[in-house]
Amino acid sequence: MNTREVSDLLDEGITECRKRESVTFDRISEGTTGIVLFGAGGLGRKTLKGLRTVGVEPLAFSDNNKSLWGQSIDGIQIFPPGEVAARYGDSATFVITIWAEWTGRLEDQRRVLQELGCRTVVPFTLLFWKFPDLFLPHIQVDLPSKVHEQADDVIQCGQLWADAASYAEYLAQVRWRLFSDFGCLALPSRGMYFPTGVIDRVLLDESCIFVDVGAYDGDTIAHFVEWTGGKFRRVYAFEPDATNFASMQQRLGRMPAGVRSRIIARHQAVGGENCWLRFSEGGGTGSKVGGGESTVECVTLDSVISEAPSYVKFDIEGFEPEALAGARQIIARDRPGLAVCVYHVQDHLWKLPLLIHSLNPHYRFYLRPHGQVWETVCYAVPA
Repeated sequence: MNTREVSDLLDEGITECRKRESVTFDRISEGTTGIVLFGAGGLGRKTLKGLRTVGVEPLAFSDNNKSLWGQSIDGIQIFPPGEVAARYGDSATFVITIWAEWTGRLEDQRRVLQELGCRTVVPFTLLFWKFPDLFLPHIQVDLPSKVHEQADDVIQCGQLWADAASYAEYLAQVRWRLFSDFGCLALPSRGMYFPTGVIDRVLLDESCIFVDVGAYDGDTIAHFVEWTGGKFRRVYAFEPDATNFASMQQRLGRMPAGVRSRIIARHQAVGGENCWLRFSEGGGTGSKVGGGESTVECVTLDSVISEAPSYVKFDIEGFEPEALAGARQIIARDRPGLAVCVYHVQDHLWKLPLLIHSLNPHYRFYLRPHGQVWETVCYAVPA
């Protein structure tokens, strides 16, 4: 791939980028009075807490969820969108603090607010740039100047993509990291972990061995069984969270005996060495290695998988580099297909494909978005 477009995105340079990231929110909100937070979930609450530490008291919350209307969060009332627009649309800056993949595209929400009469509407990312010590990093959201700090890797990774769709998605993702341009992001594609036309040929026959790293409650295994029609040799499933693991065991228990007998479930984390790690539990998709009061056994794939995998999925909340390092022998020797989440940390978008390429240069790389910035997956297919 010609990476001129990637280089062009970085023409601004790190010095000008640092100036821009620090003043963009103030420049856009100039002439307004007060802030309205649109989105009363976890991100909205985090934003409220941070703003109060710098002496900023939001005017109101708003949310699309009717069940929240009339309630309050720490003394801040939650209004319906139409009512809050009528009250503050001409005067306040509306900060969108809602962007999970199941809530729809942020750009669409911005348009709705503008149609209601809200004059100044910005994504939370610009506010977070203004107060990076309070808010960043937030999952893959971080300062755009940090992209410039790794410019050589960003450009080098642009050369890896095997098709035009992947290269276009990479450009959009880099642009979003640099400019918070939600409008450039593509619509989510279907078939997460099993996209048609990308990984089909690594799962062709009954000898397939699938390794699910970060198996959650077994949802991906269920999709795999459906995708293959139950024709596979073995599944290895790794899930470190006790609540999620119990849910997975229940799901597996409902499968036909002939399918269940070929699935090996392990209550373990996967990383770069065999050890015990601190772990943040609690069930759900947010449990992760690090912090928390629990400990969990961590293993390397190289040490526990004795047969050559056909396909390995990694979705482990930012611990993917360590897990890939612990599978270096498998990747170098067996060259399985790989599905690796690259959205948990800003630079994983380029660091993880480059890491895989360094472990084995005989892969073709594809990038597919399965959510709004969330659920972005790099697929490495044996060349």
